[in-house]
Amino acid sequence: MENGSEREFISCRIAILTLSDTRTLQEDKSGELLKQRILAAGHTLADRKILQDDRDLIANQLRIWVSDPNIDIIISTGGTGLTGRDVSIEAHRDVYEKEIDAFSIVFTSVSMAKIGTSAIQSRATAGVSNGTYLFALPGSPSACIDAWDEILINQLDYRHKPCNFIEILPRLDEHKRRK
Repeated sequence: MENGSEREFISCRIAILTLSDTRTLQEDKSGELLKQRILAAGHTLADRKILQDDRDLIANQLRIWVSDPNIDIIISTGGTGLTGRDVSIEAHRDVYEKEIDAFSIVFTSVSMAKIGTSAIQSRATAGVSNGTYLFALPGSPSACIDAWDEILINQLDYRHKPCNFIEILPRLDEHKRRK
């Protein structure tokens, strides 16, 4: 894959949602890593919050951000595991209009190269709602680095070829405009 030098970079507005019953903003290593990578890539941090692992709270916040025209992309971190409190995937799916199935496959592939079969325990996912991309990443800093450095930095860059998420962003909600 290559970046197309004939295309100009398009900055996106990205919100970060950390899901944890115990972390504070000062202790949020994964959210901070994502923030730093988002800014370093030339994107804008549109908002950042920490919420408890509660399906309704998470889904409500996702819906608020999805309806905000100043947010293009939402990245959550945490709550993707298998325990009873891990409900971010369910909350995301409550909001999705369409799921991006291949994201979890590609994320698992990247994880397998780093942590072997332990990658099977992650349920990372992605989807689209109201013209907004949503990504649910594990809570570990290394998983966030892997997702950003191996997948998202390219797919959120308009210059990335042969295709990327940004070039289709304006058409995500075209079904609502059709008569």
